Amino acid sequence: MILAGDIGGTKALLLLAALRRGRVEPVLERRYSVASFQGFSPMLARFLDECHEHRGRDARLVSACFGAAGPVSDARIQMTNLPWCLDAGAIAAEFGIGRVLLVNDFEAAARGIEALAPGDSALLQRGEPLPHGARVIIGAGSGLGVAYALPQGKRYQVMFGEGGHAGFAPADDEQMRLWQTLHAQFGRVSVERVVSGPGLVRIYEFLRATVPEPPALRESVRAEGAAAISRHALEHGDPLACRTLDLFIACYGAAAGDHALSVTARGGVYIAGGIAPKIFSRLAAGGFMAAFNAKGPHARLNLRMPVRVVTTERLGLLGAALIAARR
Repeated sequence: MILAGDIGGTKALLLLAALRRGRVEPVLERRYSVASFQGFSPMLARFLDECHEHRGRDARLVSACFGAAGPVSDARIQMTNLPWCLDAGAIAAEFGIGRVLLVNDFEAAARGIEALAPGDSALLQRGEPLPHGARVIIGAGSGLGVAYALPQGKRYQVMFGEGGHAGFAPADDEQMRLWQTLHAQFGRVSVERVVSGPGLVRIYEFLRATVPEPPALRESVRAEGAAAISRHALEHGDPLACRTLDLFIACYGAAAGDHALSVTARGGVYIAGGIAPKIFSRLAAGGFMAAFNAKGPHARLNLRMPVRVVTTERLGLLGAALIAARR
């Protein structure tokens, strides 16, 4: 038996699976809100208790891989947007797991691309794909994650880091004013300050001085944050919420296009994370791809790159399961 997990700043997915003839066969899968737990160990203990109830205590855990949102150092991950620290050795010892591997959540996401089913993504730009071209995986949620998958023989080598913390590059006067506002608050402005759930709320706060703010929207944002902005834009057509979402989408598209240009991602650009599937109708309206392709003399190059939105939240979990199985 193997364990896999995708641990983000808001939610976590955990999977128990059997390895049979080299194939991963899911046994039990759970989704948890990280706010319900004091740390990773109590959450994993809860999951394993549920596993034992489901199939008894005869399972031998030979391997586990957990992808978490933060840099990996000495088999430990200090999560970026959550005060949790994961330690591979401590997890293996506490839960009796043969081998525990910790990876950045976007390394797991990049590995999960090969396990996607046809219905797990939606097309934004057809492009002119190369069968074994470089890939970019980028996704906004509680933060902004980025990984590259680069061809190496018949396989891909995954390169990951903290690309979400690259500098935010304003593309027009409005974005420059947004940068100035955020710079006054934070100093250096990373892309994640703008392209993330908290970033969507920051854009709303920036714009509300220029557009009348409906009381219903104001109260919803106070209670629900970014989810309220998306809902008021998509379901109610609120002008301020629509302006906020469209500016967010333009910044998101530009950042994705920059990373795609960095590796000439003819193998595909995959928009992952928790936000994109929820706002897909607005992403598909054109603003995202316009910003993605606005690369001056290299606009034609970006137009040749396939772009898809990953619509399943299981991408990182699938990747972590593949890594656990192969190890």
